[in-house]
Amino acid sequence: MNWGKGLIGGMFLFMLFILSMCFYMFRAPDDDYDHQYYEKGLTYNRYYNKEMQVIKDQAQPVIKIAGEYVFIKFKDAAAGTLRLQRPSNVLLDRRYRFDTHQSTGMQFSAATIAKGRWQLILDWRSNNKSYAYQTEMMIP
Repeated sequence: MNWGKGLIGGMFLFMLFILSMCFYMFRAPDDDYDHQYYEKGLTYNRYYNKEMQVIKDQAQPVIKIAGEYVFIKFKDAAAGTLRLQRPSNVLLDRRYRFDTHQSTGMQFSAATIAKGRWQLILDWRSNNKSYAYQTEMMIP
């Protein structure tokens, strides 16, 4: 074998490697990319103030899992949204609206939710103040 055939073969294999990596990268899922990255950056101070309000007022909700239900107890009556985000699959994310009226607690069924790790994000208003709280939980 002479040098010419070896160089051409090496260049061909290198080009084949580059093309296969391009093909792989375009077919890879983009689940780990946050599509609202810039919007979240612009509203970060507002969200941070809500998180600090929880600490300042000691209004951290108590979250318990009992059987098929998840119970969330607030310090006072609250109204807002609950987001359940699955880190491994964006298609399983859920959003619930709630209003506890005169009570201080709420519950939702965990029977229809996939087992595993979930990100629980609460955003609510209580006593004319806005709060935000985020935690992880395991659905057994």
